[in-house]
Amino acid sequence: MEAIALESGFAAPVFGAQTAFRALMDGLANPGQPQPLGAGLTAHAGLTPELAAVALTLCDHDMALWLDPTLAGSEALVAWLRFHTAAPVTTDPARAQFALVLNPADLPALDRFALGSDEYPDRSTTVAIAVPAFDGGAPLTLRGPGIKGTRTIAPVGLPDDFVAQWTANRALFPRGVDLLLVVAGQVIGLPRSTRIAMEG
Repeated sequence: MEAIALESGFAAPVFGAQTAFRALMDGLANPGQPQPLGAGLTAHAGLTPELAAVALTLCDHDMALWLDPTLAGSEALVAWLRFHTAAPVTTDPARAQFALVLNPADLPALDRFALGSDEYPDRSTTVAIAVPAFDGGAPLTLRGPGIKGTRTIAPVGLPDDFVAQWTANRALFPRGVDLLLVVAGQVIGLPRSTRIAMEG
């Protein structure tokens, strides 16, 4: 059985959570523009500081949390998340308000998550994905609110059919999921309002 250690988290919980919240909101307000995230946070060994920052900042006892198989398979990590957030963990992505994905290969199809409704579009899933890097993947051109003209990103590790999935997700607006891509010390927000196309 795994040893369960519940210490760590933000060194200064209130300030750390406020700083992380601002970074996450700035990321979603300025799609594709990296924001600093994860500073001053010591995460459980099975979780990146950036994913931990998302969970500790946004999740609470009213917010069901879905974990990818690697994260869900760690009893100690699940206990750590429950201790720090009180969020109930669900095995059904369609019931989750938030999702943490450590391995992009384990990302379910976006339409398997909660998509909200026309009356309550906010009842959808925000999915945080730890990607290997923000540069080196297929270039993606972003357009939409929060972007002057266009912006190009090239994250590594997204599914081969990501643009097709995202186009279908965007077509549901105001419904649909929002994404937070995280890498060492940074987050990029991709709200459902953003249009994404392959460059070229």
